[in-house]
Amino acid sequence: MGNTDLIVFIVYLLITLYFSVLFFSKKRTSKTYTLGSGRTPQWVVTLSIFATFVSSISYLALPGSAYKSNWNAFVFSLSIPIAALITVRYFIPVYRKIKSSSAYTYLEQRFGLWAKVYVSLCYIATQIMRVGTIIYLLALAINTLLGWDMLYVIVFTGVFVILYSIIGGIEAVLWTDAIQGIVLIVGAVFCMALLMIGMPGGTRQLFEVAIEDHKFSFGEFGGSLIQPTFWVVFIYGIFINLQNFGIDQNYIQRYILSSSDVNAKRSAFYGGMLYLPVSAVFLFIGTALYAYYKLNGGLPNEIATAPDEVFLHFIANELPSGVSGLLIASIFAAGMSSISTSFNSTSTVLLNDYFKKKASEKQKLWFLYGSTIAICLISILIALVMIDVKSILEVWWKYASILSGGMLGLFLLGIFSNIKNNLNAVIALVVGILVIMVLTVYPLLYPDREPLAHSYLIIVIGTLTIFLTGILLNYWKEKKKKT
Repeated sequence: MGNTDLIVFIVYLLITLYFSVLFFSKKRTSKTYTLGSGRTPQWVVTLSIFATFVSSISYLALPGSAYKSNWNAFVFSLSIPIAALITVRYFIPVYRKIKSSSAYTYLEQRFGLWAKVYVSLCYIATQIMRVGTIIYLLALAINTLLGWDMLYVIVFTGVFVILYSIIGGIEAVLWTDAIQGIVLIVGAVFCMALLMIGMPGGTRQLFEVAIEDHKFSFGEFGGSLIQPTFWVVFIYGIFINLQNFGIDQNYIQRYILSSSDVNAKRSAFYGGMLYLPVSAVFLFIGTALYAYYKLNGGLPNEIATAPDEVFLHFIANELPSGVSGLLIASIFAAGMSSISTSFNSTSTVLLNDYFKKKASEKQKLWFLYGSTIAICLISILIALVMIDVKSILEVWWKYASILSGGMLGLFLLGIFSNIKNNLNAVIALVVGILVIMVLTVYPLLYPDREPLAHSYLIIVIGTLTIFLTGILLNYWKEKKKKT
């Protein structure tokens, strides 16, 4: 990247920081910090939900996936309408009625304090690891493009996000999310058009190469449970997207701060649906990159063997000066938006679920600020550890299902069952977590054998185990009462 790109990158970040200052208020309360003033336009909330979902990692990972293989990842996107409709119909009305900015208050009302503590602690753990992962991957991208030391980039990223998260509060997060979402979409469409124009034989040649090498395939349609077939990815997508839209505080906070039930439902649905065409653009970029470099002399070996870096390589070497700097800045800023969203939502959960209820507004605000700083410092440490222990990424995402499976299963029991005995819910949760652990650990204990199921299905099986176990236990107890 040249000096022009570097200047654009720095200016963009400074504008982002200045933007957060516009939302600072000396009359701020804990409620306005976590839920805003109530004046945020609904289209901003919708774009914020979309930006929360897409993140800068998807911006790089989806093109990398299509470049390396095919459009199997798009099947995940096709499941979003189902998850979004279930969220709109059943989940959002629940959160709008609980009169709390934390989603996990609902589980306390439904099953008791233990359920809220379990799920909120799982959420906090996953968010801290998520932020650490994003910081690490952003630092890796900047290191690849600019050669900056990863340690300094990791620390700078954490400190920068702390500043604009604390200064601007949730409203700054919402507006920056919306702006980053627009810039990312425009940038992606621009890159797609440039790739199509840059084909030696025109756009038709791009499709000929892609079709010949089966790059538009959605994967196999067989019944295997140990391969990422169309159906395995589709079912996995329903559950993981239901987890995202249905029980993730990052999204629920946006439903709660919406001005009405109707607006909350519209934002959730349209924010999710917007990801479908955008993810298709990302995947098309990956396919176009494959054809582009196949017909234009290929890539350096170190890039060709690292699919997630191919799009970065194209941005840095093929885009006009200044444009590449803007795109890298927007990718970096989108990552920071994801981080700031996690900071705000996690500190909100800590305040509502663990801080004293009768504290003064000043005490609540300082608790929000302090918890945000603490979360950031822990996340920075995790990102620093990842520099030397790269396998931690794969290990983390693999074992995260142990936590997330239990969370979704409990919410489904709460919303779709009439269980009144908390012991039944506890037993169902324990059984589900044991099943998830067996499915996760089995391939490690028996590496020479086929896994019991593909890793994508672990959350599906675990969640269904919790839900069905709870239903059966409740049915058995009700039947026993009648006899």
